[in-house]
Amino acid sequence: MPIRISSELPAFKTLGEENIFVMSKEMAEHQDIRPLKVVILNIMPKKIETECQLLRLLSNTPLQVDIELLQMASHVSKHTSRHHLESFYKTFDEIKDHRYDGMIVTGAPVELLDFEDVDYWEEITRIFEWSKTHVFSTLHICWAAQAGLYYHFGIPKYPLKQKVFGIFPHKAEVEKSLLLRGFDDIFYVPHSRNTEVRREDIEKEQQLEILTSSEMSGVHIIANKNGRQYFIMGHSEYDRDTIGSEYFRDLKKGIDIQLPYNYFPNDDPNNTPFFSWRCTANLMFSNWLNYCVYQRTPYNLDELEIRSWTWETDF
Repeated sequence: MPIRISSELPAFKTLGEENIFVMSKEMAEHQDIRPLKVVILNIMPKKIETECQLLRLLSNTPLQVDIELLQMASHVSKHTSRHHLESFYKTFDEIKDHRYDGMIVTGAPVELLDFEDVDYWEEITRIFEWSKTHVFSTLHICWAAQAGLYYHFGIPKYPLKQKVFGIFPHKAEVEKSLLLRGFDDIFYVPHSRNTEVRREDIEKEQQLEILTSSEMSGVHIIANKNGRQYFIMGHSEYDRDTIGSEYFRDLKKGIDIQLPYNYFPNDDPNNTPFFSWRCTANLMFSNWLNYCVYQRTPYNLDELEIRSWTWETDF
């Protein structure tokens, strides 16, 4: 089943050419079902690229998903045209009275700043607080995961001596998790970050549970045990060439960047990288939409605040 987006959004044409099932909102209105309502707060610089990455993954289920794109009103994007943002994005003030089955908050290249020094920190914390009553389940990715853990639970981030950069092996730490159904014993995830959160800080918080981790790159997915918040340190949504593009970009700028780990075959940048995380990425987003959102969210979204929830690992 399709994701439901505007036929004028650039991702509509891109995904259609990839034989991914997308449906215009006009066509979807003739179907007598309630689609899931998912809002994506996209704070990545290359917004069109990130749109395609996330929409590609959200399309891979039998569910119809109605997507809204959200931008920060308090931040001026330098890498996406004003026309694109005005045509396809809304601001928080425009949606704050709405309710959603799910929300995704992307990463952002601001991790070396203190949270309070980020120019949209006040606005994003308003959205974090709003999400507790207006969104059933929220995925926080990379910097947003660190920001969400800091805002909701006071968990700090720490600078790394060396950037975590490349494709790293991970394993599950719990036997039952809605988000991890069908995962292999060892699975791969891209990382590109200069900061981390630490296991000892997370384990002090009784509401949180570490679902997955890597001996090399650290904790990966942390869940609120009520199943309504997930904090994901990696970038499973990345395309095959995203890590490579970052590497070559930094080299061109003269930045002393290490070769990404386990990315180029034989560590040769002339070789095409293996796409070793695509199946896991599709499975994780499908699990989230189906088990964490569709199977548990109330049909009437006005009941979000009165609905009771079970522990994340009860299923």
